[in-house]
Amino acid sequence: MVRRATLVLVLGLLATGGLAQDDRTAEREGMVETVEAIARFVGSGIVDAGLDPQVLWALRKVPRHAFVPDEVAHLAYADRPLPIGRGQTISQPFIVAFMTHLLRVKPGDRVLEIGTGSGYQAAVLSLVAREVYSVEIVPELGRSAAAVLTRLGYANVKTRIGDGYQGWEEHAPYDGIMVTAAPDHVPPALVAQLKPGARLVIPVGGASQDLMVVEKAADGTTTTRHIIPVRFVPLTRGGKPD
Repeated sequence: MVRRATLVLVLGLLATGGLAQDDRTAEREGMVETVEAIARFVGSGIVDAGLDPQVLWALRKVPRHAFVPDEVAHLAYADRPLPIGRGQTISQPFIVAFMTHLLRVKPGDRVLEIGTGSGYQAAVLSLVAREVYSVEIVPELGRSAAAVLTRLGYANVKTRIGDGYQGWEEHAPYDGIMVTAAPDHVPPALVAQLKPGARLVIPVGGASQDLMVVEKAADGTTTTRHIIPVRFVPLTRGGKPD
């Protein structure tokens, strides 16, 4: 009887991932607590009511350690950017959560991401949106991110290699666009590919950068808000689409 009860317990743990060898759920929970604490500190009318619970849920679900190189995987749940190769980085978890929160994604939305990088931000977006389209200009990073996203089952994310400055017109218009590298101005093509009422969340600048939210009105006009100072890698131009 004891043996049977033990077997049932083990099978239950396996079914819920309780015995997963790389289970870092507790670390993800700690990461989310840190993100929430930073959001409370930022406050100032931006996230006074707290970050979107769906965004925090997504952060609890996505295994950030699977999107970073092995040599820095032990740091995956620290609130800091990490190198992912080719001079690029994965954003700190707070920035991922904050930008996703600012985008105001709804479950039925189609979202465009510029700068796939490691694929982590796309994975987070995939849990709060219906479809995610992501463009990466560095071929090695784009292929690696696509492979990781496929392996982990993020089937509603589509990626391509190309110049993100031009967006991805084929699937426009979008309910939201997020840019994870900084141009020196807002790309007109991205504004054109926004639906009326949608938002573009983008870091803009050179040595000094601001995170901006661009909102598109029904008549096509836009309003822009400067949110907080940030530091992103520059948005690279050029390259041929795949």
